[in-house]
Amino acid sequence: MQVVLLEDVKALGKKGEIVKVNDGYARNFILPKKLGVEATAKNLNDLKLQKANADKIAAEQLAAAKELAQKLEGLSITVKMKAGEGGKAFGSISSKEIAAAAAEQLNLDLDKKKLVMGEAIKTFGTHEVPIKLHKDVTGKLAVKVVEA
Repeated sequence: MQVVLLEDVKALGKKGEIVKVNDGYARNFILPKKLGVEATAKNLNDLKLQKANADKIAAEQLAAAKELAQKLEGLSITVKMKAGEGGKAFGSISSKEIAAAAAEQLNLDLDKKKLVMGEAIKTFGTHEVPIKLHKDVTGKLAVKVVEA
């Protein structure tokens, strides 16, 4: 029997694949647990429509991410940090503070987990912070750190 998988099944296949399995395995395991459906013409057509819809949504998300990356290219935010003796930086700027400053200054809702920072910023000046907007798109935001 041919089955269209609705979820990933270990040692059988990934979601959306059409696999050939024994009738008993399909009737007793895959179909009752809603891991797959029988590969009829209607189910194959539904699968094709779902894939087309998923591809369209993925393309829209990629376009939105590219647009946001271009928008971020010319923008910068200013973050204040305390200075110790002799103008030396006291403390550090984390991704949480950068995300909060972007929301406040630019009205951009950036997820702090998407900011790709090796470690916190510990010096004054302008720093380029990469932002992972999509698996294929990385934008850069200029962060200017000044004395408070």
